Amino acid sequence: MRQIAFREALREAMQEEMRRDERVFLMGEEVAEYNGAYKVSQGMLDEFGEKRIIDTPIAELGFAAIAVGAAQNGLRPIVEFMTWNFAVLPLDQILNTASKMLAMSGGQVGCPIVFRGPGGSAGQLGAQHSTAFESLYANIPGLKVISVSNPYDAKGLLKSAIRDDDPVMFMECEVMYGEKGDVPEEEYLLPIGKAFVKREGKDVTIVSFNKMMKVALGAAEELAKEGIEAEVIDLATIRPMDWFTILESVKKTNRLVIVEEQWPFASVSSEITYRIQKEGFDYLDAPIRRITSVDAPMHYAPNLVALYLPDIPRTVKLVKEVMYLKK
Repeated sequence: MRQIAFREALREAMQEEMRRDERVFLMGEEVAEYNGAYKVSQGMLDEFGEKRIIDTPIAELGFAAIAVGAAQNGLRPIVEFMTWNFAVLPLDQILNTASKMLAMSGGQVGCPIVFRGPGGSAGQLGAQHSTAFESLYANIPGLKVISVSNPYDAKGLLKSAIRDDDPVMFMECEVMYGEKGDVPEEEYLLPIGKAFVKREGKDVTIVSFNKMMKVALGAAEELAKEGIEAEVIDLATIRPMDWFTILESVKKTNRLVIVEEQWPFASVSSEITYRIQKEGFDYLDAPIRRITSVDAPMHYAPNLVALYLPDIPRTVKLVKEVMYLKK
């Protein structure tokens, strides 16, 4: 396979789907003339024109509402938010219209729309640009939530999201846009709702998603040096969750550690912990443990950013604690 950057994988997914289906269009701040704030849509204005690559004002509530209306009337919009932190403004349209329309119309009116963009921490961006939102949107029935960690999954899942008939929240991260990975030249789709085992192991299961997959995989490599073989699962889709893959791994390893960038309260790891202890308690040889961001707003100072986020050393330490605990 060739190696391409994360942003290129996303771009190819959108280009291929726009060539395939004339109902698909992209709108958002700086997506056209500027080629996207992170150059994800570079060159797309030249190919598809201003009617399908649409620059918007800095008015997330307004252009999200336009896109939701377009989706309800037969089009298939892709809405790019410059950051998911700004997507709090159109939450009314996402929560009260997009997610509920199919139910409120008795199945007559759907909302095939993709909201995508970067979220979470990306260095020294301060408290208002560093929030991870997966758990917030995963709490809303009617939405599908995808959070990707590499170019291959990003392309395959974005293509599936664009074709999906439900509203999809597609989470990326600024720090990953330049990262390269293997992506085939031929077309492929990846299933929404399927987790991926990124590393086989027998001693402990580590579950993660988005850029925290680097921490999970890095911790697994360090643990392997000490004879602890961790199985690492990339959720990829947060809602609907692939409970089967997680539970089958726990049946094999008998231990579970979750690594996520969310705040700890009412997080993705909270739901996983509840569900696995409910359905897999008899397979567990130690309590489920998790490592999350600090339960506070993100700070600006680089030393505080480092303390705020999960990292490899703390994950390794937590796994070792789990390895020697007995329930």
